[in-house]
Amino acid sequence: MHQLALGLNVGGALRLGEGELKSGGALRPSILADALEALFGAIYLDAGFLAAQAVIDRLYAPLLATLKPGEFQKDAKTRLQEWLQGRKKPLPRYQLLEATGAAHEQRFEVACQIESPSLRTVGHGPSRRIAEQVAADKALKELTA
Repeated sequence: MHQLALGLNVGGALRLGEGELKSGGALRPSILADALEALFGAIYLDAGFLAAQAVIDRLYAPLLATLKPGEFQKDAKTRLQEWLQGRKKPLPRYQLLEATGAAHEQRFEVACQIESPSLRTVGHGPSRRIAEQVAADKALKELTA
């Protein structure tokens, strides 16, 4: 949802505190997703369900058209967790190894540790969440190779 908000430049219309502005809050996925959801709610309250539905349908139709049956729709962390649970294995643990850079352009390094089978992968990204996803994807690829 945050990518849709980025495309609509929702972040440019947000009124954020000084701290959020300095740390790149107008581009933070959680803030953008929440703002877009609030926008849909405002349309609903102002114009009713059908108007909100029409806006949502129009905005999401191109995204839905790009979905391909049979391709992964879940993120790497979810797929890894389901793969391990399906084999009655312990869940992975994620550990932040390093965060570098200025607050508005940090880079994160995260380890994904799996107990059984013993495996450790490392992911990098501009947010802790993305670094975790990269590490989980690497682990899943190694486990299913």
